[in-house]
Amino acid sequence: MPTVLIPIPSFGFDPTETAVPWKILRDHHHEVVFATPDGKPGQADPRMVTGKDLFIFASILRANEDAVRAYREMEQSQEFQHPISYEAMMARTFDAVLLPGGHHPGVKEYLESRQVQAKVIEMAERGKPIGAICHGVLVLARSRAVGRSLLYGKKTTALTKPQELAAWWMTRAWLANYYRTYPETTVEDEVRQAEPKEFDRGPWSMTRDSPDNRAAGFTVRDGSYLFARWPGDAHRFGTEFAELVAEAFSTYSLLKDSEPRREPS
Repeated sequence: MPTVLIPIPSFGFDPTETAVPWKILRDHHHEVVFATPDGKPGQADPRMVTGKDLFIFASILRANEDAVRAYREMEQSQEFQHPISYEAMMARTFDAVLLPGGHHPGVKEYLESRQVQAKVIEMAERGKPIGAICHGVLVLARSRAVGRSLLYGKKTTALTKPQELAAWWMTRAWLANYYRTYPETTVEDEVRQAEPKEFDRGPWSMTRDSPDNRAAGFTVRDGSYLFARWPGDAHRFGTEFAELVAEAFSTYSLLKDSEPRREPS
C-alpha cells in the first residue's frame, strides 16, 4: 500500500483541496499521513466551510456540500487527528506527496516552510509523484534544487490570475485582501517567475467538478507531477493523482521484485 504525505498548516488550508483528494486516496486504498508544523491537528479556513461573510457569492466561492461532507469525515479520521510534525516528516520516507492550497493568511507557514520545501525536493529527486493544487503549486515554485525551481522547464498550472483577481474584486469591499494571500503578486505571476516551460490556464469556468462529472475539472500532468488550479478541479485532480500514485508504486514494486536476490553466505 503506497503512503502519501499531505503537509498542511496549523490553520487556514482549503477544505475542498485537502479533503476531496484525501477521500479519493483512501477509496483507492492508499495510506495518508498528514504533517503539521507542531504535530497537532490542523484546521481548515472556516469561511470556506461555512460561507460566512461571502453573502451572494457563497455558492460560488465556499466548499460545496460534497466537499464539506468529505471535510467532516476527514476531521474524524485517525490520520487527521494524529498528524506528524514537519520535523518528524523529514525523517520518514513516503511514496508520494500532495500539496493542497488555501488563501487564508494562515497558509503562509506551510507555503514558506523550508522543511516542507526540503521534503518536496527530496521527493522530486527520487522521482516520486508530486501533486499540487492552487496555492500548493507555490511550494514547488519555491523549492529550489541546483539553483532552480522544481517548476523550471515543466508544463504546469495553478490558481490563475483571472480566478484570483475575480474572487478578490467580488469581495474586497468588505473582506479587503482576504483573497490575496500575497497582495504584491498573484499565484500565477510567481509561478511564471519560476520559468516553467508552459503555464496553462485551462478553460474559464466557475463550474466545479464532482464525482459524477470529473470532466468539468482541469489538470496538467508533466511526468510524475500533477497540477490543478482551484477547488473546482479537486475531484479530477484527486482521482488522477491516486491513479498516478498507484501506477508509480506498482512500477517500483515490480522493479524491486526483479532485483537479483543475494544468497546468504
